[in-house]
Amino acid sequence: MDLKFLVVDDSVTMRRIVVNSLKSLGYGSYVEAVDGKDALTKLGADATVNFIITDWNMPVMSGLELVKAIRGGSDRATIPILMVTTRGVKEDIVEALQAKVSNYVVKPFTPQILKDKIEAILANS
Repeated sequence: MDLKFLVVDDSVTMRRIVVNSLKSLGYGSYVEAVDGKDALTKLGADATVNFIITDWNMPVMSGLELVKAIRGGSDRATIPILMVTTRGVKEDIVEALQAKVSNYVVKPFTPQILKDKIEAILANS
């Protein structure tokens, strides 16, 4: 499967880290967004995006709001979504899973952790 990632994070540095990790894993196709609202716009404009990696804490629209918007009736409701965030307490993880995020990574992470989570999501979809 050819994957095209939508990388959503308000931090330029964090987007660079995620994109560089994806490149090191052999994934070269991606588009970036600065928040959930920007992500929805880009998702609507690019039908080839088939995997989302999003942060939780962002201005305008959070990653959790983004997940709920996509899962709540969008024509892309089944797209895999990996939440990559600093929010590591159990309640946050449960809330994200209840919103139907596909998997969850707590920052900091290694490219290997990212690879394992992506492969686990793909194996279950």
